[in-house]
Amino acid sequence: MLQKREKVLLLRTFQGRTLRIVREHYLRPCVPCHSPLCPQPAACSHDGKLLSSDVTHYVIPDWKVVQDYLEILEFPELKGIIFMQTACQAVQHQRGRRQYNKLRNLLKDARHDCILFANEFQQCCYLPRERGESMEKWQTRSIYNAAVWYYHHCQDRMPIVMVTEDEEAIQQYGSETEGVFVITFKNYLDNFWPDLKAAHELCDSILQSRRERENESQESHGKEYPEHLPLEVLEAGIKSGRYIQGILNVNKHRAQIEAFVRLQGASSKDSDLVSDILIHGMKARNRSIHGDVVVVELLPKNEWKGRTVALCENDCDDKASGESPSEPMPTGRVVGILQKNWRDYVVTFPSKEEVQSQGKNAQKILVTPWDYRIPKIRISTQQAETLQVDFRVVVRIDSWESTSVYPNGHFVRVLGRIGDLEGEIATILVENSISVIPFSEAQMCEMPVNTPESPWKVSPEEEQKRKDLRKSHLVFSIDPKGCEDVDDTLSVRTLNNGNLELGVHIADVTHFVAPNSYIDIEARTRYAVSIMWELDKASYEIKKVWYGRTIIRSAYKLFYEAAQELLDGNLSVVDDIPEFKDLDEKSRQAKLEELVWAIGKLTDIARHVRAKRDGCGALELEGVEVCVQLDDKKNIHDLIPKQPLEVHETVAECMILANHWVAKKIWESFPHQALLRQHPPPHQEFFSELRECAKAKGFFIDTRSNKTLADSLDNANDPHDPIVNRLLRSMATQAMSNALYFSTGSCAEEEFHHYGLALDKYTHFTSPIRRYSDIVVHRLLMAAISKDKKMEIKGNLFSNKDLEELCRHINNRNQAAQHSQKQSTELFQCMYFKDKDPATEERCISDGVIYSIRTNGVLLFIPRFGIKGAAYLKNKDGLVISCGPDSCSEWKPGSLQRFQNKITSTTTDGESVTFHLFDHVTVRISIQASRCHSDTIRLEIISNKPYKIPNTELIHQSSPLLKSELVKEVTKSVEEAQLAQEVKVNIIQEEYQEYRQTKGRSLYTLLEEIRDLALLDVSNNYGI
Repeated sequence: MLQKREKVLLLRTFQGRTLRIVREHYLRPCVPCHSPLCPQPAACSHDGKLLSSDVTHYVIPDWKVVQDYLEILEFPELKGIIFMQTACQAVQHQRGRRQYNKLRNLLKDARHDCILFANEFQQCCYLPRERGESMEKWQTRSIYNAAVWYYHHCQDRMPIVMVTEDEEAIQQYGSETEGVFVITFKNYLDNFWPDLKAAHELCDSILQSRRERENESQESHGKEYPEHLPLEVLEAGIKSGRYIQGILNVNKHRAQIEAFVRLQGASSKDSDLVSDILIHGMKARNRSIHGDVVVVELLPKNEWKGRTVALCENDCDDKASGESPSEPMPTGRVVGILQKNWRDYVVTFPSKEEVQSQGKNAQKILVTPWDYRIPKIRISTQQAETLQVDFRVVVRIDSWESTSVYPNGHFVRVLGRIGDLEGEIATILVENSISVIPFSEAQMCEMPVNTPESPWKVSPEEEQKRKDLRKSHLVFSIDPKGCEDVDDTLSVRTLNNGNLELGVHIADVTHFVAPNSYIDIEARTRYAVSIMWELDKASYEIKKVWYGRTIIRSAYKLFYEAAQELLDGNLSVVDDIPEFKDLDEKSRQAKLEELVWAIGKLTDIARHVRAKRDGCGALELEGVEVCVQLDDKKNIHDLIPKQPLEVHETVAECMILANHWVAKKIWESFPHQALLRQHPPPHQEFFSELRECAKAKGFFIDTRSNKTLADSLDNANDPHDPIVNRLLRSMATQAMSNALYFSTGSCAEEEFHHYGLALDKYTHFTSPIRRYSDIVVHRLLMAAISKDKKMEIKGNLFSNKDLEELCRHINNRNQAAQHSQKQSTELFQCMYFKDKDPATEERCISDGVIYSIRTNGVLLFIPRFGIKGAAYLKNKDGLVISCGPDSCSEWKPGSLQRFQNKITSTTTDGESVTFHLFDHVTVRISIQASRCHSDTIRLEIISNKPYKIPNTELIHQSSPLLKSELVKEVTKSVEEAQLAQEVKVNIIQEEYQEYRQTKGRSLYTLLEEIRDLALLDVSNNYGI
């Protein structure tokens, strides 16, 4: 028999008025319970699915749990779930149609062991709301009452666990009814599903989001995030100074907690802020993703927070340290996004044990991006079951609504299997948006023909237009071993008047690449664009300069090591130079003397040029290049630090000189549309760690100018440990601002200066084969020459506006190339150590130098392999490192005490060990594998004493660095060495001895990179 009740609803209209609506509500003695334990199945009239009979308990989530943890309740591993009508209606009214439809689809999906129980229509379950009772308390009371009825309805044969976030309800109902347990959802997961890692990670993330939501002062109206402000409000706020514009940069080590916004545009000039703005927590980030251009509102100073200074592993960043943060810094929250820089993301699907599904025809999957800085993405795909088996997959983000914890996206394609070399390299390329699409047929048709049957030749027309240097100049190249694409050569000779002529000859790429043609680049060093200076024979002062197109023939293709041997007087290396092999003894001796003189004279000139820049404050910064040595089967045989050679600096100085003079020339001719490269002075606060570290060794680093910095670094030499100076220079490198391409029409002339090179104007001219910027500069130089000759300028030059946009794109691609280079280095380093047993393999033990102190560990530099990384002094179990009388380390209970330049570990039994800055320790190197992310190097201090290097490894250790050796250009683009890269992998390839155009795919790849402006600029983040 039905019982009639009246249900009163209070609804608010759009005009703000409150309407009182009374509805009839009928209660029934029997409603479907959908349980196989039902004692009256006929009366319950079960339609649709039943709960599983093989569960140990039923789970009834409170209304709040359904709202906050629906994504976890979707996990197919969670069975026997009973959704009460009261909870479902709460979702419908408070979370909107999107969330409610997700819940309805979950209930309909036969693959999920969950049902809906209409408790508000069951006579014994329905409870009227009491006067003065809040809606939330009534909903919880109704759900608990229905849970008790359901337990008794099943004749007390199935325990019921009600999960709620209401602490009062847990205390009130927790022990009220035997067989009905009331606990938190987190407690439920910990006790019943301890191994369901994905659920725990998602729960932790939701808990954090909810805590932030609860701390939000304004009402959220059922949204996970505040709505973004309209564009016109953002623009007005930026103009008035209320809001600040910048680019969001997420800390990959604490991606759930820390992000920073670096000011840009007008914000950086008008604001009084001198540091980045901290964005603390996902709520304050407000759905912005790493790389987005965001608008930030500063919080009151009493709400500012400090960045955490403890070491933290990537995979546990959201469970941070509990360590004290640093001094409070400007802190804000994102109020809008001006530009969403979403891209393709490489992700990994959850394993079969972790997967969650939704819907009948599609699966909703929460995938984990390879990049720690990107939040998990929920995608829908039919291929979920297939892709759960260890594949790297590309997805795209479609939207991120304010009602969603995670962004929504869709599946794009499969890259390859996890751990496979090609798949991992493809991952790096996708993550940096570097395209490797094959050439089109139209592009290939533009390529000049150069085959054995039809070799490329100089055309008679070009011979008439160009200065022919083939017979008058000794031209040669100096490049790394295995280099195939030679685009820069050098010459030096004595003129009839006794002065010297220095020449830099760069491949004339623009001859082969017409503006707006299909192909972007194809050239070889026969046609060249040359710069030749007449130098005073004694002082090497520049008397005059000549720019123009030439025809050259390179006499020698030298590699750096051979050139250095000739410079040092070791003439036996001539046997390794192919061009000398077929000469008779007389010719051989004459040509050798000529070449040795040229290399020596070039080096002498370079020393004088460098000394002049040094006087203006040019910096010599430190980087490490590690070559990957392959065996016959192309397996990684060894990682070998590159030996610095003076000839590196010789070539570098010639290239820097050419770039500088071309920059002056194109600016003089086109003052408002020349492409130059600027390097702004770094922010002084970025030097604080450098100054403190130097102070620990008794050195003072003056950072007021590039000149004072250079002099200070020169004086900061420890005669007992050359590594100290290398690390200080490396810290100076880290403090540098990024060098950027720009259009001269967009900046005042005083902003043209290059801080690192101490030059008033600088550009990139010397590597057109691999950099599109150099092609633009070549065209500008040719136009400047035509202008001087009062000739018609062929082709249209970029306007200032167009050039500014192009520079913005090239800067972006340049940064992507730097990131991909660094990630490739780390990939090969991990591959080298991956198959080695750190407990038995001698090469896994190495000397390490402490270069930074944290609250729970230290940062180490491993000179042998060019590795930098963290070593913990306190492990996850809370134990601290201890070193006994034999200096070997072990973990014991105790505590750490951090000082400015040292950290002390003290055990509970009184043993203590102190680690100072620049201490040498013995380190064990191993690999920390990750299914969803890249593998990482793991460093462990096994002794507080330096590692004794076996004699067999002494050959790999770098000798103390002389000043002339500190300019590190160890790639073809030698001019970029002044702000040296962190690490560079140079895979030694088989030499292609024939001196002509590159064969095979190597050049095509370079051409493609240039065509898409995806330029593999090998400079690091602070590259020149």
